[in-house]
Amino acid sequence: MHFLVYPLSLLMLIASLTVSLAQAPVPDTGTGAFNPLVFGLQLAQEPDPQQRLQLIDGALDRLQAQTDPDPKVVLDLLQEKVDLLLELGKTGEAAGLLAGMASFADKNRDALDVNIAALLHKAAELNEQNGNLRQASRLLEQELEERRSGMQFGETVARVMNDLARVAQKRGNTKAFQQYTTSAETVLTMDGPGAPGGTKAANNEGGFREVEIYYATDRARSGSSDPGEYYGYDRGQLEYGVVTVSIPDIHVPGAIEAPSIWRLEFGPDASKHVMVQRVEPKDVSAFYARMNEDLEKHSSKEAFVFIHGYNVTFDAAAKRAGQLAYDMNYAGLPILYSWPSAGKTTRYIGDEAVVRLSGRRLARFLEELRQKSGAETIHIVAHSMGNRALTDALEILALKNTGTPAELPLFGQIFFAAPDVDADLFAEMAKTFHPVAQRLTLYTSEEDWALKTSKELHGSATRAGLGGDKQLASSDFDTIDMTGLGTDMLSHSYFADDSSALADMLALLWRNPAPGKRCGLAPHKSDGDKPTTWRYMKDVCHDRDLLALLAQLRGYPHPDPATIRKVVEANVSDKDQISQWETLLLGMTGQ
Repeated sequence: MHFLVYPLSLLMLIASLTVSLAQAPVPDTGTGAFNPLVFGLQLAQEPDPQQRLQLIDGALDRLQAQTDPDPKVVLDLLQEKVDLLLELGKTGEAAGLLAGMASFADKNRDALDVNIAALLHKAAELNEQNGNLRQASRLLEQELEERRSGMQFGETVARVMNDLARVAQKRGNTKAFQQYTTSAETVLTMDGPGAPGGTKAANNEGGFREVEIYYATDRARSGSSDPGEYYGYDRGQLEYGVVTVSIPDIHVPGAIEAPSIWRLEFGPDASKHVMVQRVEPKDVSAFYARMNEDLEKHSSKEAFVFIHGYNVTFDAAAKRAGQLAYDMNYAGLPILYSWPSAGKTTRYIGDEAVVRLSGRRLARFLEELRQKSGAETIHIVAHSMGNRALTDALEILALKNTGTPAELPLFGQIFFAAPDVDADLFAEMAKTFHPVAQRLTLYTSEEDWALKTSKELHGSATRAGLGGDKQLASSDFDTIDMTGLGTDMLSHSYFADDSSALADMLALLWRNPAPGKRCGLAPHKSDGDKPTTWRYMKDVCHDRDLLALLAQLRGYPHPDPATIRKVVEANVSDKDQISQWETLLLGMTGQ
């Protein structure tokens, strides 16, 4: 892809931050190196926009001095600068910086999952507003190239062509206006993802499958028609709908495939990458009516709700929910609850400010879901700061539904993955809400940089998701230390990035076995009268084999030994391991 030439200062910034960029970890706060969470707090405390601009420029200088700065942090800082420039009315500078960000993201596709087309579109929009029509036209042409290289069709591409036609008309270029107008009408009839009558195959090299995710969100709409940008990070009222996520046939469990410059991929392609294809808002009655219709077709009358964490956009949350549902071959309804996280590493404080309000709305949604969805069982998975919304919601529901043991639990399995919640508060709240679930499982890690930083930001108060000697132990929930799954900054997403954690979750969704009956879990410690905690032993289980076995066995809620053996023999190529898998799976069923 070919990007435009901008002022020398911008080129120097982009070039210097591109050299040797890799997806490197952000250093711990104690090292004195740049930490985006700490910087975000400093930025939030500065009321003057000009001073905030100086802080951001200083932070970019610090990152430039690092050997391997994290490109996500760089891009977040550049976006913060764009927001400030717009606030100050400097739309020309903002437009140039947005185009530079698109170039930066293009050169770092391996480390970033960024909607480059949206950056180009916003830059073009600002240039058009400023009367810089030639620049706007070039940027729209780049947006069109980006979308076409990603095998996007139909209304999405037609919209860009109509934008090009409008700019051409303003420039007095009648020929270009007519060509783009005709092309926009033609492209609506093309076959492809997102187009009327679109097929599942994106091109000759391979295909993909679509996963429909029901969603509820209290994000405000952004005003963009781009599926990846449909919801922003401002607060809104609770909305419902269905988001369609495509998963490529080449998908690897646990991954969210994105374009890689090393594979010469210069745009998202549904046959190779996980993509959000469509966002369809629905009114509340249509939302639950469709749920009931879908459950009638499903073999399992159940649902799972995924609640994302800090630094997550609606687009990223939808992809994660789609990946979880696909990898677990989930037979029920996958549902996303998306709260208005800013999706930026520097907006930790802002995310903290909105997540608790979302907890109240989540409580209302979960109550509605039980009453109106038609699901007999509802499971819940929350990650990181999303656990603050979930724990608040569960406490509200527990206090509201003080039924008899026969009337409880309200939910099936509830997973608290890397919760960014005060540890003592979590343990105290769990005393109230533990009866509402069949089982509560807490996943922790000692190597979670985000939680380590959060601990420092909260006066050294331990977070519930941190493993190690001070990790929580309670009879109200099972504690599983997943430290072995990763030590870099991506360990904050270990619960979904590694299929072994998925396999452990799927085992619980299947038969609710105790930790000692599941694969790869060993007793970790037991201090005095405290309950035992557990540690996941990496490489003990052939976790991807287990994931495949459990995905098939989910179709047999109460399998007999013969059924289990049949499934194992059909899926395990190493005959020496068949009896081991049989023993493990029979143990999970209590047989």
